[in-house]
Amino acid sequence: MNQLFYGDNLSVLREQIADASVDLVYLDPPFNSNANYNILFRSPKGEQSHAQIEAFEDTWHWTAEAEQTFDGVMRSGHAGASEMLRAMRAFLGENDMMAYLTMMCARLIELHRVLKPTGSLYLHCDPTASHYLKILLDGIFGIANYRNEIIWKRTTTHSDSKTWSRVSDSIYFYSKTKEIVWNTPRDSHSEEYLQSKYRYDDGDGRGVYRLDNMTSPNPRPNMMYDWLGFPFPQKGWRYSKETMQRLHDEGRVWYPKRKDGQPDVTKRPQLKRYKSEMEGGVMGTVWTDITPINSQAQERLGYPTQKPLALMERILQASSNPGDVVLDPFCGCGTTVHAAEKLGRRWIGIDITHLSISLIEKRLRDAFPDVRFEVHGTPKDAEGAAALAAADKYQFQWWAVSLVDAVPYGGKKKGADGGIDGFIYFKPDGRTTEKAIVSVKGGQNVSVAMIRDLGHVIEREKAKIGVFLSLVEPTREMVKEALKAGYYETPFGKYPRLQILTVADLFAGKKPHIPLVDPTVFKKAARESRQQQGTLL
Repeated sequence: MNQLFYGDNLSVLREQIADASVDLVYLDPPFNSNANYNILFRSPKGEQSHAQIEAFEDTWHWTAEAEQTFDGVMRSGHAGASEMLRAMRAFLGENDMMAYLTMMCARLIELHRVLKPTGSLYLHCDPTASHYLKILLDGIFGIANYRNEIIWKRTTTHSDSKTWSRVSDSIYFYSKTKEIVWNTPRDSHSEEYLQSKYRYDDGDGRGVYRLDNMTSPNPRPNMMYDWLGFPFPQKGWRYSKETMQRLHDEGRVWYPKRKDGQPDVTKRPQLKRYKSEMEGGVMGTVWTDITPINSQAQERLGYPTQKPLALMERILQASSNPGDVVLDPFCGCGTTVHAAEKLGRRWIGIDITHLSISLIEKRLRDAFPDVRFEVHGTPKDAEGAAALAAADKYQFQWWAVSLVDAVPYGGKKKGADGGIDGFIYFKPDGRTTEKAIVSVKGGQNVSVAMIRDLGHVIEREKAKIGVFLSLVEPTREMVKEALKAGYYETPFGKYPRLQILTVADLFAGKKPHIPLVDPTVFKKAARESRQQQGTLL
């Protein structure tokens, strides 16, 4: 069964993922670029300020937790990683970069552990810390198991750049051992190449072909034989007599002739390579043919670091087979698990925000209506919801908002939300977009004052409806106060202006009573059809 985990990936890896159980790891960790990334959801009115929420802080600091993680690496028994990290600390000191590298080192050790002997790892990063990360990978995987550095051109040049414009990311490719799963990816040849090389046609129905050398590049004494009157080349033929005979019988050998039609033994036979049988050239490590996710991209979901599905498909097809297990420990908006599901791989995704987990669940069910997977770490009942609220009120808010299909609002700054945790957009007449305010309370104590406050927010924001989501049952006074707000009347009927729902109601499947919720607010993933291993072009 496919698995989706909410939680710190270091803990999930240590507690949930067995040794040598994963065939392929792809990770696209935060880049330490000192930026706060926001998820931007599409608002019908274009109100960006009403449609953003902090997903994660891409900023690291040297704290007691970083020191503890560093000590854990020193005690891990992984000599290569320990020595590399210790040397980095001596050079860099105790700063933000060192905190980031320490966090990454601990996780890379676990990812090495869970890989099968034939497994591979792809680490996606930018120039900010790529050189340090490669040193860590060398220490953990071994220098001999470094395979490639892939350069992906992710954007065009920037006209305001003060120096060489940064347009690419690095993807480091390592294997656990020398024995790996590998399906050679190939590039299609250009039309110019095809027209210049495939110039011959015998009219035998097999189409055009090009001529290829049949001489050995190295001295091969056992291949030094005369063939149908043609003397052997200086280093011998490329093929044995048996193979040469087979190629001759199949009509795949071109023989040079004089003007009188007799064999010209002063020249050499060549091999016919038919265009219809060609595979294309082996793909290189500079990828410029996969465009990034821009504002107009059909697959764009609104996640700021979303990577193209084609990028994931290329990596998965090259380094895994159908049925293999693919792991993404920073799965974000779920592009890796989407590609894995589409290509018939099994998958494991991990992320530390409920926002991401909710987004991935929706994405997968939109793209694959019959998809099956288990979600771990999210509340399954009221008791679990209470535990989440006690542990992290922001994660609880994001989780609760996702249950009513609302656009999340606000970040982790006290007072920043103004009493708003989300918006539900709807069209009461089928045309005009209106909004409902969602307010979430995860505490054990609720009061009538909270309902009055939500009423004031509704008036201030010119909203039509307010939805109060509570962990505990409302008091009788709260219910009375909500009823005082009256009803919002539409051509489709009357709707309570202020509605109270509990977590228990949400688990029971109850939703806010709102007319014609706007289905265009959340970008919906396109319906996919699963496919088996196909072309790698």
